[in-house]
Amino acid sequence: MVVVPAMVEGAALTVALFPFLRHRFDMYRWDRDHRSQHVPASTDHSEALTVLLPVWNEALVIERKLANLADQGVEARLVLIDSASTDATVRLAKAWLAQHPNAFADHDIIEMPVRKGKTAAVIQALKAIGETTEQPGGLICMTDADALLERGVLRRLMQWFADPMIGAVGALPRRQGARAEEALHREAWEAMRIAESMVDSTPFLEGSCMMWRASALAVDDLFDQANADDAQIATSVRRQGWRSIVDPQARFVDVAPETAGEQRRQKIRRAQGLQRLLLRERRRAGQRSQGVFGRIVRRQVHFHIAAPLALTVAAFSAVLRWGFVGLYGWPATFTLANSMHLGLAGLEAAFLVLWWRSRQGKSSGPLSLIGQWLASMELLGRALVTTARGRSLHMWEQHQDVRQRMSDVEV
Repeated sequence: MVVVPAMVEGAALTVALFPFLRHRFDMYRWDRDHRSQHVPASTDHSEALTVLLPVWNEALVIERKLANLADQGVEARLVLIDSASTDATVRLAKAWLAQHPNAFADHDIIEMPVRKGKTAAVIQALKAIGETTEQPGGLICMTDADALLERGVLRRLMQWFADPMIGAVGALPRRQGARAEEALHREAWEAMRIAESMVDSTPFLEGSCMMWRASALAVDDLFDQANADDAQIATSVRRQGWRSIVDPQARFVDVAPETAGEQRRQKIRRAQGLQRLLLRERRRAGQRSQGVFGRIVRRQVHFHIAAPLALTVAAFSAVLRWGFVGLYGWPATFTLANSMHLGLAGLEAAFLVLWWRSRQGKSSGPLSLIGQWLASMELLGRALVTTARGRSLHMWEQHQDVRQRMSDVEV
């Protein structure tokens, strides 16, 4: 009775883990073969630039954000879209812009009467930009109010577009206040995005700071009832035939939520958005005709959806196996059932310890990556359950502690 659930558990663990190992090996090859080529195509490229700033109740940070954008030293038009803020965000933004009339080449403030979520706001702003731009084309940079760009980031991102194949470029975060588990999570996923960018494209960019060709995005591809608008944009750009990449030298600074619970809430929200995107795009973006990018998308479907489901199957099989042991006793010594049960029991104990330590933000030395993977699978599983229950997280409550601590951030 022990052998069958043990075999199911072992098979489920293999299904969950093997594609990660394969992708890590491919990441090593892509980095080795393409790193020297992953540089901007120019140092003096310039195009008309529009900075898109979606906001909602950002009174604590809006003035510093506007100053940060103005300090970039790039002539740009600012389009600020407010999702029906209930605080002083719009009033403070208007006052700041009036006091600094030369901060931007031009500016528009769009006030939505009802909050519909960030993606809906982005769609409305992009349509407005398209209607009011005299000459089609140019670049659009989207950035969040709670992210401060390091000096020269906008100009750096712009240089990539001297390459006619580049459709979108994203910056990467220098996150302050992150726990050990969060830092390791970020490091692992950033390495993945960089390697994918080197060989072809990554489907995931950071909405805190990303830039794309206005002509490369099909706005109708964006789904306003889901979040992960940044990943939606990156995937749409790649499906139109351009590359979507990250620049490891372009950085912005943001602040991690203060408590472990708030960090998990943030990750679950982000995970749900990516899962819903991958479910919608797995047949189009994941086609073999998409080349390496199609393979990347198929693997991301596995990482975000199939792997947590397989790990859930493994966990239920482990509980069933232990239930059989409780009912019928420990398997006889020197039998296949005993060997399988002992081996899996040791593996389960190690996994539980690593998962718990990662969840508590503690390091486990060289095994920390396994703990971080298990903790990520838990959050991805919780995101799947949230979606299955019919709850969408595309409209979320802010992490107020992040805004309050932004005043201490140094860029």
